Amino acid sequence: MAIHKGSEGTVHVGSDAVAEIKSYSVEENSDTVETTSMGDSARTHLASLTSFSGSLDVFWDETDTAQLALTVGSSVTIKFYPEGTATGARYYEGSAIVTGVSRSASFDGLVEASISVQGTGALSFTTA
Repeated sequence: MAIHKGSEGTVHVGSDAVAEIKSYSVEENSDTVETTSMGDSARTHLASLTSFSGSLDVFWDETDTAQLALTVGSSVTIKFYPEGTATGARYYEGSAIVTGVSRSASFDGLVEASISVQGTGALSFTTA
């Protein structure tokens, strides 16, 4: 069984790695359509349309090309690498629209940003 530490992961926007990532998530969903008909004793369903969304929490870095590309409304190719980018590593890739950017800071902390994306099209699972 292969397991990986979270610190192995990274996220890329196009070919650029996002700097200063604290955490990320990617979520896949599938709609269903009901196929139950009269006389059935239990509801039945079929998988329908799929979708994905994601988010990144980062330490804000105004010099990072990838962070600068993640502006609200922009369309990006995003890649989530759970196990790093070495040859043979598996990763998720898809086209997405940046739906939100939230920046925060406190007097005793660092400036941080939370970025939300909504996938447009399928999320693929492939090998580096």
